[in-house]
Parts: sequence; C-alpha cells; structure tokens
Amino acid sequence: MGNIFIYNPASGKGRLKKYKDYILSELSAKYGEVTWLETERMGHAFELAKEYGPKCDYIFASGGDGTINEVINGISQNEKKPIIGYIPSGTVNDVAHSLNLSKNVKKAVKILTTGTIYEHDTFKVNGKYGIYVCCAGLFSKTSYETKRYKKKIFGKIAYLFNGIHEIFKARPLPVELKTETENIKANCAMLLILNSRSAAGFKINRRAKLNDGVVELVIFKTSKNHIRLATVTRILNTFLYGIGITKNSKQVIYRTLSKFTIKVSEDTPINLDGEKCTSGTFTFECINKGVKILAPNKNNKE
Repeated sequence: MGNIFIYNPASGKGRLKKYKDYILSELSAKYGEVTWLETERMGHAFELAKEYGPKCDYIFASGGDGTINEVINGISQNEKKPIIGYIPSGTVNDVAHSLNLSKNVKKAVKILTTGTIYEHDTFKVNGKYGIYVCCAGLFSKTSYETKRYKKKIFGKIAYLFNGIHEIFKARPLPVELKTETENIKANCAMLLILNSRSAAGFKINRRAKLNDGVVELVIFKTSKNHIRLATVTRILNTFLYGIGITKNSKQVIYRTLSKFTIKVSEDTPINLDGEKCTSGTFTFECINKGVKILAPNKNNKE
C-alpha cells in the first residue's frame, strides 16, 4: 500500500464523500497510489494511522479536530512519521483555522497538491499527544459533552448552549503549577494551554507561533468558594477579543513554557484537542516541530 486517506463519515454530515473520486484522482496524480479508508468508530483513525504510518510517506485525513488528533496520536507511536494532509470537515476546525486550511474541498485539495510542508509543534500530556489546546475547568467539557446530533443541527451554537449551562454548575478548581523555577498555587475557573491561533472557533491568538517549542499557559484566578462573574466575563472577553487583553491582568497567571506539571484533584477531567484524555494531575511537554503538515505557503513566512 502507498499512501492512505482516512475519512471520518460522521463529520460534516458525510458531504465530503461525493468528492471521493476527485480527491483520489488529484492526490494520486501528485503522490502516487492513495487508498481511501473510512473510520467506523471513535479511535479508528488512531488505529489506522498507527498501523499504516510506517508504510506511508503521506497520510491524508478528513474530519474534525478530533480526527486530526487521532491521526497525530497514531503516527506518534512510531519512529517514522508520515507527512499529514488535512481537509477539515468538522464543526469548529480550530487546527485548520490556525493553518489557513480551507473547508472548500477543491481549495483544500489544491493546498495538498501545491502547498509546502509546515513543521508544527505537538505536545504530550500523560502519554497522549495533542496539537492545539489543553484545558481544564470552566467550559472544558463542552466540546466532548455536546451531543453529536446537536452539533449537526446547530453547529457552533450547540457549544454555546452547553457552555452557558456549565457556568451554573462549575466550581473553583484548585491548581498547583510546577516548573523548573516556580511553584504556584491558585484557585481558578479555567486553565488554558494553547498552541493555536484559534480555540473553540474563536481567533483567540492571531499572532501565535505554532513551531517555536513553547505553549502559552493561562490560568484564570477566582475566589476559593465560588467562580466570580468578573472571572467568567474575563474568560469570555479573552475568547472574543484575544489573549492580549487579559494576559497582563493581576487575576491571570500567564506563562510561556515548554515543560511543566499541573496538580489538580484526581477527578478533574483534562481536555486535549477537544476530547477528554485523562483526569487529575498531568505532566505537559511541548515537542518542537513534532509533526509535518501540508499547508499554504504563507505559513512558512510567519
């Protein structure tokens, strides 16, 4: 087998499949044989990427952020890592927004056949890999607790409804940040670790560097007993207007780091690239230029 195309038919209401022949024709003309494989369940893209990764020079994929995360986790299990080509077809597509990838199939395929290789940082959280976001606390469950059928009907608005509901149930999260030089304890509403220009569909950090070997850690502090309305407002403003307006606030802990440990209660769910990956205390490590992705030429001019 040459190269493969992993397609998640549950993403984007399955619309991409009608372009199957066109996609395979264009990619095969450029890269040689490309075999189309469809996922059948959650975790299947991971299995396919892990199995075929050592045999391929390229793995192409289409789905949402969860699909691209599975592919990255799959290829990261092996020493040889194929180059990734990605056509976004999910609800939010944060990875695609950060890399200026198009959701239009023909434009996306053109990027895959004429673009350049972008070396993108990845990160490791308790043995699992991510590429763009890790978070805990307020709003962190929204991406994976929002029902698939709601996302299909309402799109990103479904996330908003779930997020508003979560505000009334959330409690302050005691955290301890351990780095090589610091040990900080705080009560927070949310901790956010970013290697992305986009998160939850919002352009939260347009100037972010995606291949500099560090991530941005933001801890939104709050009182010990309850989450203040001012804190919720600060979080919402960060997503609406960008990280620049809050990172210097006294109520925010902001750091750029490559490796650290976050201590939280063992029942605290940790969100990695939109999916629950672990619970409790975790060690975080940024992997500089951990994966190669086909992207528009302008990404390499940043």
